[in-house]
Amino acid sequence: MVATPIGNLGDLSPRARETLAACALIAAEDTRHSAVLLRHFGITTPLVSLHEHNERERTPALIARIAAGGDLALISDAGTPAISDPGQALVQAAAAAGIEIVAVPGPCAAIAALSIAGLPTGAFAFEGFLPARGGARRRRLGELATEQRTLLFYEAPHRLREMIEDCAATLGRARRAAIARELTKLHEQILRGDLGELAARAAQEPSLARGELVVVIEGAAAAEPTDAAAAELDRVLRVLLAELPLAQAARLAARLAGARDNEAYRRALALRAAATASDDPAT
Repeated sequence: MVATPIGNLGDLSPRARETLAACALIAAEDTRHSAVLLRHFGITTPLVSLHEHNERERTPALIARIAAGGDLALISDAGTPAISDPGQALVQAAAAAGIEIVAVPGPCAAIAALSIAGLPTGAFAFEGFLPARGGARRRRLGELATEQRTLLFYEAPHRLREMIEDCAATLGRARRAAIARELTKLHEQILRGDLGELAARAAQEPSLARGELVVVIEGAAAAEPTDAAAAELDRVLRVLLAELPLAQAARLAARLAGARDNEAYRRALALRAAATASDDPAT
């Protein structure tokens, strides 16, 4: 599995060049596109196509070839194979056949965009492409509305305006986001702002409807507990605090009431303090 440049040819690693030159065959998403890359580096390894329309049909023959003692490098048009690109079926079949699968890591547009978006990177969810049709796209966004991890999407240029507007309407116009366009290329551009601002820019700037795009969106804020949920947590805590040490009572209450551990511990402290104060004759 060999990652290839997403724009700047200088990003092809020495190890990737050596692998592509040394292997017996390269499976490529688009052989015409990949031939340009190989010619640039003087690589003459034969190419065979492997794309979304023929991957399942062609995989058995490729697996048989490898099992017979051959080797194969898989590349996509740009970036890391099998990440919103062909390759998953081939990798699964190779794993099932006990064939060694080696990653030659390198460029990935989603990770590159995340690294410069200025949004939280500790936890993120890569969604690939949202559905092309508006109704299905809005339904999927609705399902993601409470996702607290940073969201990563790929999007086609001609759908960007509608996609960003749907994101603003569904996730909230104040949600922070970034649009990364043409990463590593001559006209690389990164736009940061809230979804409302970015929706306005996507509607007004025709240049955003060109090139490869990654959209990065801040995750949802943690939901505050409802009054009913808070009351249930307090009820469970009062029972447990009468029998158990505070920390143990808080852990069990969090599990029983479906609360976060830190919230249960905070409420346990407050309830213990209130009970202590009520028992103090001086109060």
